Amino acid sequence: MPTSHDPLSDNELQQLLSAMQPGQDRERRSAHVHALKPRSAPSFETHPSYVNMKVQRDFAALLQIQDPYYRLHEARAGAETVLNGLPVSNFASYDYLGLNGHPEILEAVAEATREFGTSVSASRISAGERRVHRDLEEALARTYETDAAIAFVSGHAAAVSTLGTLMGPRDLIVHDAVIHNCVVVGAQLSGAARRLFPHNDLDALDALLADERNQFDRVMIVSEGLFSMDGDGPDLARLIEIKQRHGCFLMMDDAHGLGPLGENGRGIFEHQRVDPAGVDLWLGTMSKTLVSCGGYVAANAVIVDILKHHAPGFVYSVGMPAGQAVAATSALTIMRREPQRVARLASRSQRFLKAAKTAALDVGDAWGYGIVPVIVGDTIKTLHLAERLLGRGINAFPILPPGVPEKSARLRFFINETHTDEQIDQAVALTAEILGSIEVPRIF
Repeated sequence: MPTSHDPLSDNELQQLLSAMQPGQDRERRSAHVHALKPRSAPSFETHPSYVNMKVQRDFAALLQIQDPYYRLHEARAGAETVLNGLPVSNFASYDYLGLNGHPEILEAVAEATREFGTSVSASRISAGERRVHRDLEEALARTYETDAAIAFVSGHAAAVSTLGTLMGPRDLIVHDAVIHNCVVVGAQLSGAARRLFPHNDLDALDALLADERNQFDRVMIVSEGLFSMDGDGPDLARLIEIKQRHGCFLMMDDAHGLGPLGENGRGIFEHQRVDPAGVDLWLGTMSKTLVSCGGYVAANAVIVDILKHHAPGFVYSVGMPAGQAVAATSALTIMRREPQRVARLASRSQRFLKAAKTAALDVGDAWGYGIVPVIVGDTIKTLHLAERLLGRGINAFPILPPGVPEKSARLRFFINETHTDEQIDQAVALTAEILGSIEVPRIF
């Protein structure tokens, strides 16, 4: 090889000049590509998710269990619905205060739709802002006594984008072990370290923070006001005390708490008589009590300002349709104006909880506000129970692992204030009767 001072030979010079010709290099690469044997793309039938679904479906067919997913509702789903042409008592929809289809809301939606159409046709940051968006956010901020709020077009995206925007690789997110998937995905997106504490075990949370808090810049604690799979919740005052002592932020996902909890339905802080200012971010969705669609974060002005300019699920998504925004705002108005709806929901929920305990059904630690699980344990038995209940006119959805921990499969009953005492009593009685008669077949 020549040194840096030796002249290049004629042959070496020719090779160097040839290598510097991009056209010739492209021709060589093209010839190489065309010489390769054609390769077909792998089928998604071999995708692990599809393979796993197929195994589950084949197993269900072997046990003669119908697929419980994506059942077609043929009517507005409230305390009652129509499935397969048959009316059933419905315990699978979270219309907690019975506002879905309320005449006042329907008229407000119709008026907003006539004025603004069915889409705002752009991201709000660029060209999609409407007065109805600001009205909704102001109403949400008043509910939680915060400076401001931001309304996302998706509830899941609200959590994912918020955590992904506010937290980073030098931070830590600590959450309850049974937190909703949206928080898990948001934590993963953020790049922050993630730790779990056992469900509602605040002693374990305190110990974890004592060991690890000083290793990180920002630390976000995340819990739920009313856990969607268990129907229970944390001690909010203690959570606030822990976050203050360790210098952390606290996010509360009160998606299911809004409506069922508190004298006026304002959620866990009202239910436990705690100042909402102790929580840094209130996360929720508008698909439950607010009978609309989308999600929100209520927080101080700085946090909301950051999210409105940097959260990808907001900045790069279309704004909420005017009708959906108005539906949620109207539902909030009715909830505050008619606390008797909240009281009726509590009465019906407590009736279900008491009857279930009397029937020796396992309801875990459920508080009896809107959500009451019946924990069966065995997955196959749970599927059989749901199917046989539906055959007797009761629609309750089976929740299976990994949605809940192993050996804790359950039916989840959503109670609405429009359920009758007869519907509740019948649902509990039939659940106990059928559960006691199920024998899981041995197939191996």
